[in-house]
Amino acid sequence: MGDFIIVAMNETFNDTIYDSDYEDEVCEKAEVVEFGSIAVPVFFSVVITLSLAGNILVLVILALYENLKSLTNIFILNLALSDLVFTTGLPFWAIYHIWGWIFPSVLCNIVTFVFFIGFYSSILFLTVMTIYRYVAVVHPLSKLGTQKLTTGIFVSVLMWIFSVAAAMPSLLHSNVIPIHLKNDQSLGCEYGDKVWKTVGSIQQNIFFLFAFVVMGFCYIQILGRITRTRSHTKNRAVKLVFCIVAVFFLGWVPYNVVIFLRVLADRLIAPFDQCKTSIQLDYAFYVCRLIAFSHCCLNPVFYVFVGVKFRSHLKSMLHQMFRRQSPAEEQQIRMQNLVSHGSMY
Repeated sequence: MGDFIIVAMNETFNDTIYDSDYEDEVCEKAEVVEFGSIAVPVFFSVVITLSLAGNILVLVILALYENLKSLTNIFILNLALSDLVFTTGLPFWAIYHIWGWIFPSVLCNIVTFVFFIGFYSSILFLTVMTIYRYVAVVHPLSKLGTQKLTTGIFVSVLMWIFSVAAAMPSLLHSNVIPIHLKNDQSLGCEYGDKVWKTVGSIQQNIFFLFAFVVMGFCYIQILGRITRTRSHTKNRAVKLVFCIVAVFFLGWVPYNVVIFLRVLADRLIAPFDQCKTSIQLDYAFYVCRLIAFSHCCLNPVFYVFVGVKFRSHLKSMLHQMFRRQSPAEEQQIRMQNLVSHGSMY
């Protein structure tokens, strides 16, 4: 997926102040850095607030109103957890864009590690959710389509193990290093070895391309099947998962394209070897990254607007919070919850 997330964030901080490699002329980027130091912390603050509120709300509704015998609910639970894990790294990067890396060296390794765990787990659980919807819609009579709790737990644990393993290089090889600016010096948190930086980029590309191919195949098959059926329940389930996956890719694909173009610029490959082009790429990088990182707070929005049962549970919870029910109403709500055994659609 290119040199993105941590690597790209730190390369931006390192490059955007001052660069003298463009046709032997000074390439001033102070305005780009000023834009980033304002836009990134403000936007991340909004994303952090919405992500914490939305994903915690998803967990609360799952705990109060849904059982976890549905595989989709298990995967939604894990996706909400991965979004929260991803969110925990954003405050550090918001501060980093203002003052550089001001935290202890050990936090550099921990924050990048946790951050990548959240990212990789999001990709994996989105892929698994898509595969499960594919099986449920295209092969509804298969044994995989009838698996429940034990399968969900096993797959979830396996996905978290893969995520931790994929994020391990960031834990072992991230370092706090000096960054030389035009008139000052700061500290950055990034891979200390260029070899591991390349390995990390290749690994991220493999994850992203694998997910893209799998999800693309599954949704082509799903769309072909639902055009021949009138099952509103299936259509709602597919619509929710499709929205979540679509937003993920619409956010991350432009970001990765910009990262690839920035790699060409770093290597002074025409036409990206011009100072003006480099500055435009830096602005595009900031904007695309802000959009990409906002995915962690958007999933709960789709649960509300696309997931009928989730919306119903949310109304019920708000009703209970702000209005005291009669015993008959409380009994009715309890009965509704008892018969609710499906996923949040």
